[in-house]
Amino acid sequence: MVRIRLRRPGKVTKRRYHFKVVAIEKRNARDAEYLEQLGHYDPSRKLLQIDIEKYDKWIKKGAIPTETVASLYKRYKKETASSK
Repeated sequence: MVRIRLRRPGKVTKRRYHFKVVAIEKRNARDAEYLEQLGHYDPSRKLLQIDIEKYDKWIKKGAIPTETVASLYKRYKKETASSK
């Protein structure tokens, strides 16, 4: 089963976390190899970017987003709709 979830890459210095939004097998570890990167999220700078086409493609294939990713996606869609 494929999940859409957050992945925390690289070293963490001074707790400045940033995350990648990825499609990954459910049984894999958080930082394991992923199938495809769908976007990125930096909570310290409030920066969020998700490729909507890739996200929708994985949803159609049966991927299930985590609660966090689903709420981030909902927020991102709202922000992009209001900026147009």
